[in-house]
Amino acid sequence: MATIIFKNLAQKLLIFQFLIAGLISGCNKPNDVALPSTVEQKPSNSKQNIDTPELILSAAASMQDVLREIEQLYINKYPQAKIIFNFGSSGSLQRQIEQGAPVDIFISAAPQQMNDLADRELILNETRQDLVKNQMVLVTPQDNQLINNFDDLIGQSAKQIALGDPNSVPAGKYAQEILTNLNLINDVKTKTVYGKDVRQVLNYVATGNIEAGIVYRTDLATTKKVKIVATALQATHSPAIYPIAVVKDSNHREAAKQLLEFLFSPQAQAIFEKYGFMTIGKSKGF
Repeated sequence: MATIIFKNLAQKLLIFQFLIAGLISGCNKPNDVALPSTVEQKPSNSKQNIDTPELILSAAASMQDVLREIEQLYINKYPQAKIIFNFGSSGSLQRQIEQGAPVDIFISAAPQQMNDLADRELILNETRQDLVKNQMVLVTPQDNQLINNFDDLIGQSAKQIALGDPNSVPAGKYAQEILTNLNLINDVKTKTVYGKDVRQVLNYVATGNIEAGIVYRTDLATTKKVKIVATALQATHSPAIYPIAVVKDSNHREAAKQLLEFLFSPQAQAIFEKYGFMTIGKSKGF
C-alpha cells in the first residue's frame, strides 16, 4: 500500500513540475536561438472540444521549430487537436518518462534513448519508427575568418569549443565521436564547454561568446548569426537518426498513433525537408 501511495505522489509531483515549467517559460522573454527544456502549452482553439485529449509530445530540442510548423498543418486537418510540446535533451526526456511523466509520444535525437526505454518496456514497440536523419556540422560566428575546418580547432583561433553534454545530448555524443575519429579529442579537451542541449551550444556560438561549436545542420534555420565551416563525414560518427514511438503509459494511444501517422504524411515530410532533415519514410504499419 505504501508503494502505491508513493507512486501516485511521485506522478502528481511530475505533473506539477510540468505545469510549473510551462508557467515559468511563459514569463520568459523569447530567445533568438536557445530555449530551455520546457513544456509548451498552445492557446486553445475556439473550435476545440473540451473532451479532446491533450497529447504531450516530448521531443529533442533540435525539433522545436519544425514541429511547431507541422503542428499548424495538423490542427488545420484536425481542428480539435491539442498538442503540448516538451522540448529538451533526449537524455533528460528519457529520464522523465522513466520517472512516470505523463508523455504520449517521444522523439529522440538518437536510437540509444529509445532503446533504453524499450528495454524497460516503456514504449509501444509496434509504433516505433525512424522518423528522420540529420547531419553534424562545425559552426562559427559569421565574422569568423580563422576557423575553416575541424583541424583549426587545435589552433589559437579556437579558445573555446561548444559541444552538447555527451552524457545526455546525442549531438554531444556525435561530436565526441567526430573529434575522436579525427584524432583531435585530446587536443581540444581543455577548450571544451558543454551545453545542456544542442540549442544552448548554438547560442554560445551565435552570441560570439565561443569561437566554434558542433551542432546539427538543421539548427542553422533558427539564426543567421552563425555559419557552417565544415560538415562531418558520415563515417566519423554514428548515424544521427531520430526514432519516434508512442509511450506505453499513454492514456490516449489512438490519438497518439494518429499524430504519429501524420508525421509520416507527405505534407509533414515536406516540412522536415524544408528544415534540412533527411526523411526516411514509414517502414511498418501498426
